[in-house]
Amino acid sequence: VQLQASGGGLVQAGGSLRLSCAASGSVLSIRDMGWFRQAPGHQRLTVASISTAGVTSCSNSVRGRFSISRDNDKNTIYLQMNSLKAEDTAVYYCVLTARTRWDVWGQGTLVTVSS
Repeated sequence: VQLQASGGGLVQAGGSLRLSCAASGSVLSIRDMGWFRQAPGHQRLTVASISTAGVTSCSNSVRGRFSISRDNDKNTIYLQMNSLKAEDTAVYYCVLTARTRWDVWGQGTLVTVSS
């Protein structure tokens, strides 16, 4: 399975962005999908996840501002990011679970929020 993320960019604080991530290859093996992020000098952290049934989870730092959704027909997930803050600046990685938890990672897309 391969992942291709898109939608990152530069946005002002308070603005919005939507990230997309499309899976290809052995898509029948896909289970949970999600997003991680890594800010400069920080470790990679979970942002949000979604199961094949559509059950979602978001980290405390983004709950109420970010939402994750999934289109199983397109094997694509989305991360809608609203009310962006400077501290949301990071490289965002799309991930999925195929055989073990979060065993497939995308290439990352940079989100920069200017204050």
